[in-house]
Amino acid sequence: MKKKLLSIIMAGALAFTTLAACGGTGSDNGGDTSADNTTEETTEAGGEEEEELADLGGTSDDPNTLTVAAWDANFNIPALEAAEAAFQKKNPDFKLEINTVSGSSDVEQNITNAGNAGDYSTLPDIVLFQDHYIQQYVANYPDAWQDLEDADIDWKDFGAEKLSYSTIGGKHYGAPVDNGTAIFAYRTDILEECGYTIKDVTGITWDRWLEIGKEVKDKTGKYLLSMDHSGDDLPYMFMQAEGESQWKDGNPNLVDNETYKKILEVIVKGADDGVILLCDSWSDYTDQSIVGDQVAGVMNGNWIIPTIKQVKENSGKWAITTIPTLSGKEGYAANGGSSLYITGNCQKTDLAKEFLAYTFGGGEGAMDTYDNALKNGGVITCCISAGKSSVYQEPDEYFNGQAIYADIVAMGANVPVVEQNDFHYPLRTAIGTAITNATQQGGGSDLAAEIQAAQEDIERQMSL
Repeated sequence: MKKKLLSIIMAGALAFTTLAACGGTGSDNGGDTSADNTTEETTEAGGEEEEELADLGGTSDDPNTLTVAAWDANFNIPALEAAEAAFQKKNPDFKLEINTVSGSSDVEQNITNAGNAGDYSTLPDIVLFQDHYIQQYVANYPDAWQDLEDADIDWKDFGAEKLSYSTIGGKHYGAPVDNGTAIFAYRTDILEECGYTIKDVTGITWDRWLEIGKEVKDKTGKYLLSMDHSGDDLPYMFMQAEGESQWKDGNPNLVDNETYKKILEVIVKGADDGVILLCDSWSDYTDQSIVGDQVAGVMNGNWIIPTIKQVKENSGKWAITTIPTLSGKEGYAANGGSSLYITGNCQKTDLAKEFLAYTFGGGEGAMDTYDNALKNGGVITCCISAGKSSVYQEPDEYFNGQAIYADIVAMGANVPVVEQNDFHYPLRTAIGTAITNATQQGGGSDLAAEIQAAQEDIERQMSL
């Protein structure tokens, strides 16, 4: 069962590498699930496939050097470089030796291989790891990790949702890095053309949002929302905004879940009415719907902001706000994110804890770290106090002068904690199929029957 589950996790990891924690890169493979079969064969067969895996670099003999493995040269790496520079103000001899790998799957597969071999000597001192997968990896390979319980970190300075991933067995394991808080961005000029302002789409019901969206589509031809339907995260984010999960006590919570049925009805109706555009691929979502200027609204993890900003001529025409809900209260959600973890191979644990606490953990170097991480890589802090810096308060011209980064940090503190599950991505696929089938274009089948089929599919997969 464990090997099968890890195969599923690794398949999802490859599909989600771009989205989680670095979605702003605009890679074409953000929602690609074509790697699933290859991943399972690699995990189970071993041999040459494992030998071709990226080397994470191991550790250094230098007492002042820590090694770290991470991905995304345009996002996570500038954040690590900013942290290194900040810590060097305290310890001038310190060096962070960064090994840039191609994606999160390199880290995950290396840990899997090391754990199966019972030898963690190939691991670096610190690794960047995706939030959605860490709990299962700590459970399966407990010796691969060292906790941060005695690190000088004020955990109250972080949102509860972010910490819920890396708090395992009552212990803190990860230092949060990037803020995955979801934003709902709107074209204010399009709203105004239809007689609305950003306030009119803030704190409203989904029913009212659908009405406004229909007016926008009829008058301007633009959708009020789009999503990569090959990896559709709308149901997850919509449910989290309600403070509810797709899971209950480790089982899929789809059938007889009235909230879930209602939010799926919103998506189906939105697709049928031309309010929501369900794109066929990640590239269609980013390049066609957003950069191609087909939409008047974008909702996703805040890492989608650089994609929005690619359309230079729309500068000054956007604003961000919270997510509609069924009741009309302001909704908060998150999508994507990662944290830094000390591996079992680290022999300089005190130095590693000091470095993480001083920088990403909200210590004296946190503002320097996150100010420069934001300016150089677009990484937004999870640390609430670091989000109060003057850099975060600066107005963003592209977003109508709104101090969006301060707003995102504040929103992140309100994201509710909901139950997670290692079958997150298989469920996402099953529900994506249900949504497609229930739309008019997909045949207009009965939504309740499609939800039932999706639940049975996930229960079958979990039983293997």
